[in-house]
Amino acid sequence: MADNKVIAVVGATGAQGGGLADAILRDPDGGFTVRALTRNPESDAATALASRGAEVVAADLDDQASLSAAFVGAHGVFGVTNYWELFSVEREQAQAANIARASVEAGVHHVIWSTLEDTRKWIPLDDDRMPTLAEHYKVPHYDSKGEADALFAEAGTPTTYLATAFYWENLFGMGTVARGDDGVLAITLPMGDARLPGIAVKDIGITAYGVFQRGDELIGSHIGIAGEHLRIAEMAATLTAVLGEEVKYVDIPADVFRSFGFPGADDAGNMFQFKHDFEDYYVGARDLSVVRSLNPDLQTFESWARANKDRFEGITRP
Repeated sequence: MADNKVIAVVGATGAQGGGLADAILRDPDGGFTVRALTRNPESDAATALASRGAEVVAADLDDQASLSAAFVGAHGVFGVTNYWELFSVEREQAQAANIARASVEAGVHHVIWSTLEDTRKWIPLDDDRMPTLAEHYKVPHYDSKGEADALFAEAGTPTTYLATAFYWENLFGMGTVARGDDGVLAITLPMGDARLPGIAVKDIGITAYGVFQRGDELIGSHIGIAGEHLRIAEMAATLTAVLGEEVKYVDIPADVFRSFGFPGADDAGNMFQFKHDFEDYYVGARDLSVVRSLNPDLQTFESWARANKDRFEGITRP
């Protein structure tokens, strides 16, 4: 254990970081140990990690000094930020810069930055195919992370850029899967017949663990990840088989999705439109064979759906 390499996991009590922390803790002979960073070391999630052998350290993404202290002695850092907690590009990018600079200051050998595409490279701000949001963005939660990639390069941080995809867990949010007035479960999304790269959120962390296991080889690489590339009609058919009841696909225009009114609906609507309109690029940037080489136990949508069957069966009439 004394010779194990320490991985400092930002967001270790969250979705992506939690998956990585769990993967390391489940592999005691893998050569790595977890340093779980959290704002609240006394939380139930933090104490649960500590009980499994993780080192729990207090740190705040808004405080570079706290990150630098938490990163000292770490071989690797997994960096992730949560735009949906902040709803602020400026604050998210300040947090990303703090991760990048603190990693260099602490002498970290390998950083994984959980990122997304800057959609403005495909849809400029003056392109009226979709609305511009907050004057400067098309898909703020994507553009923010994509723009932040440069902060790691500028800081000289030895980084692997891990571009994620749609969490299948998001089917439980945003009203995406709901039982309609006709009593039938439906997936309502503006994706037409385009394929949607998706992944079980836990597999993001497991795949990040695979990146750390590969060592220096992937420093400087951009890796897009997904579990499968499926049309929504295919997802609905899989759920129909898993649940034993009809699940239909309701295809809607992106404008309708943007109008749903939940916080970030316009952002999410633009995101789905980007994935639809640039399907060939978005799917092609997520090579499933590469992901499986890093995470041989990568879940399929069907295996994930079976593991989450009770959650789907708990969906009631709105």
